[in-house]
This record gives sequence, C-alpha cells and structure tokens, in this order.
Amino acid sequence: MSADANPTAPYADTAGRAVLETIRGYGVTAVFGIPGTHNLELYRPLADLGIRAVTNRHEQGSGYGADGWAQQTGLPGVVITTSGPGLQNALSAIGTAFCESRPLIVLSPGVPLGAEFADVGTLHETKDATAMVGAIAEWSRRVTTAAEGVEAVHDAFHLFRTGRPRPVHIEIPLDVLEAPADVPAAARAPRPMPERVAGDPVALAEAGRLLSAAERPVIVAGGGAVDAVHQVTAIAERLGAPVLTTLNGKGVLDEGHPLSLGSNLRLAAARAVAEAADVLLVVGSKLGEAELWAPRLEARGAVIRIDISPAQRDKNLTATVGITGDAAAVTDALLPLLPDTAPTPRDLSAERAAIEDESRATAPETVALAEVIAAALPDDAIVAGDSSQIVYMALGSVLRQEHPHSLLYTPTYATLGYGLPAAIGAAVAQTERPVVTVIGDGALMFCVNELVTAVEQRLDLTVVCVDNGGYAEIRQNEVERGMAPIGVDLVQPDWAALATAFGATGHRVERRDDIAPSIRAAIAAGGVQLVHLPQHAL
Repeated sequence: MSADANPTAPYADTAGRAVLETIRGYGVTAVFGIPGTHNLELYRPLADLGIRAVTNRHEQGSGYGADGWAQQTGLPGVVITTSGPGLQNALSAIGTAFCESRPLIVLSPGVPLGAEFADVGTLHETKDATAMVGAIAEWSRRVTTAAEGVEAVHDAFHLFRTGRPRPVHIEIPLDVLEAPADVPAAARAPRPMPERVAGDPVALAEAGRLLSAAERPVIVAGGGAVDAVHQVTAIAERLGAPVLTTLNGKGVLDEGHPLSLGSNLRLAAARAVAEAADVLLVVGSKLGEAELWAPRLEARGAVIRIDISPAQRDKNLTATVGITGDAAAVTDALLPLLPDTAPTPRDLSAERAAIEDESRATAPETVALAEVIAAALPDDAIVAGDSSQIVYMALGSVLRQEHPHSLLYTPTYATLGYGLPAAIGAAVAQTERPVVTVIGDGALMFCVNELVTAVEQRLDLTVVCVDNGGYAEIRQNEVERGMAPIGVDLVQPDWAALATAFGATGHRVERRDDIAPSIRAAIAAGGVQLVHLPQHAL
C-alpha cells in the first residue's frame, strides 16, 4: 500500500519526532519551511502533533514568516530547512533574528555521523553547516543523538526566557534523524521556566533615588521592553516622564498616550528630548546607530539602563546605574521605589511639534503619502513593513499604535523582502486583527513569490505596494556621490495583474483621492489583496 493511500500509517518514534514533540510541548503550533529530500522525518510527525506546516516558496520567507508568527504568539518561531541550499537560503532570516533579538529555532538535517568533511559529492554536501550558521546565530549545534536534540530544544527555550532572545540552530545528522529515539516521554516534556531576574536591590535603590529626585526624567524603551508595557506606562505616569521608543519598542507606551513621543529616535528633535533629561531611563535597548540614525545618544544627565544582558548595559552609552534583569521584573521592582503621586503633567506640545516638523521636512512627499495610508488602516491593524522608504522615512513615525508587535520591521538588519512573509506569519498566528504589509516595489520583488503562500494558506492579508520605480534611496545615494544612476531604475511588472495571476486580487490606484478608499475596501473584502500605488501617478 502506498503512503498516499494510508498517510496515517504508524511509524517509528524517530529523533525527528522527539525534537518536534518537545517543541510542541512548549506551545508551538506552526512551523515554516519547505519539505526536502533530507528533512522528511521532521515533517512526518507534524500532523500527528497538531502542528501546522506553512510551506513558503523560499526559506528566507520561512524565517521571516516564523518571525512574524513569533511576535504575535510570544513563542519562538520554528523553521525547518533541508540540508545545504535550504539552510543557506535561511541565513538572511537568521541574521535578522540575531540583530533584532528575535527568538527563532532552525532545524536542519546534516550529513550522517562519520561523513563530516568527506567532500565526496553527496547531495547538498556542505563543508561545515554548523559552523556556517554559528557564525551568525546565537548558537549552532550538531547533535549526535535524539536525546541531545531534545536537550538542545530545552536549552533554546531556557535562553529565550533568561537571556537576549536570538536565533539558534539544531543540526541533526541524517542517520540520527531517521533512527528510533530512545528518549522517555518525561524528558520531552516542557521544563519549568526559571523566575525572571528582578535585578540587584542596591542598583534598584539607587535608580529609584535618582528617578524620584529627577525634574526632567525621560524614558527610552526598546525591543527588550515589549513585555513590560504596564510597568513602563506606570513609571512614566508616576514620573510625568515622556517616552520615546525605538522601532522595535514601538507601542510599549500607547502612542496615543499624552506622554508618548513615538518611535522617532531617528529624528534629531526627538533625540534632543532624551539628551536634555536630567535622568534618562533606558529599558531594553542597545541604542544602536541604526535606530538612532546617529553615531550615539549624548545624554547629559544620569543614565539608568535596564537590560537582560550585562554586555548591553554600557553599550553605546555608559550607564550611571546599570541593572541586569528582565525588563518586566526589574520595572515591577522599581515601581514601589518611586513617588506615589504623579507630578503636574508635562506639556509636550512644543517637543511634539518639533518632531513632526522635522519628519515632514525630511521627506515631505513620502510623509504625506504615509499619512494617507495610515489614516486608511484600522486602529488595531498589524502592519508589516520592509526596508522601504515609505516605512523608514515616514510610516514608522506617522503610524500611531497602541500595542507592541503591531509594526513588524527590521530596523537594524534592514533587509529587503521581510514585510510580506512576516505579514503571512502574523496572519497565521491570529485572525482577530487585520494584517497589512506596506512595502516598496523593490522590496516586494524580493518576496513576491510568497503571495502564493498567502493564497494557499487562505489568509486575509492586504499588500500595499508603494512603487517609486526601483531603488529610489540608493539612486539618491548615487546622485549625492556624483554618480550617474546605475542599476536602480527597475522595470516594473503589472503589479495588479501579477497578484491576480497568483490567485490574489490586484488593484491599481490612479488617483490620490482613491488611495484610502482602495485600502479600506481591500481589507474589508478579505482574502489576499494587493493595492498598487505608483507614486509618479499620484
């Protein structure tokens, strides 16, 4: 009888099943990847375990899809690749997860035990896959038994709970992957997570003293603060402190809150607010150049930094008081050390106006278009951005969001082709909130194949393609260097027709007044919709 005739036939309890069963025990219900000759024993148990398999059309999309899924669930994204080129195709996503501190588990098969470095021309042969991924991931392990594979999964979840969440890779040799697993059920069960570290009491006391005495405190919240929404909000209100966030920390304070100055650290007017603080509280951010668009933040007053990683506490800005610990736990412990009553609310209208004026002056046409797009989106929309001008020059600032993980973006790695697959991952993870990706034409061409993934998965997903004719930012860079533009003015497909060919529904907008109605109609219609906005015609 063929496997197709009886797809639920019993099978051996392999190492592949042991690893996936362990992952499922922690709550993961979806994996992203592409089946291949060598990874089938990682796919075989998925249906039995109740794990949804999302087949992307490129493993880079699998990594970004897993990232979008992770941001909505609070669990690590999981990617299954085949050996060799499949794993290599996922490297950009692994690099992204490392730079943006995102939890990701990548599973791949490897050459059998004893065949390492054989160089004999076997299928997908790779010199050293573990070292290759280890060069860009938090760690990469080649396990030699099913028990080691299971232990690696437990270690990954421990890392994501206690350290800076970053990608990990588990390579399982083919002979181990397909062999019976001698791993008892108890060893596969999820392990209790350690208590979150609340920081050193002496450092906490000093931080409380400084903040209580501050006259112009300011808070900067980064991606490490996304689980401390209530605490950061309470501290801001207790101190009357304005809050700036990085793009990865966007929404840690509701951007409609009177104390929010948004995710605008790329603007000098916003950085000036932080730099003028007599006490600057930085929660879960490395204050990197890519987020600041400046070499560093030059704080004039005392600096309190809270970070899960001691290596981060003085990075890019030396802390007066450094506290190592989980952002939510540390800020919980800090709250009782602050005044019980809030000061008179600080009037931030001048600061807010200066930030908005600078934003508009930097890229007036792009900001104006972003304002139209933002106004068309539902308040609870999850928006996946890409490294496109419309996002980093405008939408990231213009869009006001209530909750973290509502803008999916990669400000540090700044890769093209992230937005669409990340939106797919978010739509797979939840159906309560509308999902939209706003993406430039150049970026969309990096991942346009994932349109058919969205169609195949029967998702409700709207793609807003802002078409500026190619790589407009790089074109401007060339002009500023005195170069004639080269390689940046791109031939465009008929985007609406292309979307329709994939089984989606395509729309081309010809008039500016039709932008918002077209986006609203696409979201309301459901299914996979693409709204093409040719900037030259609007």
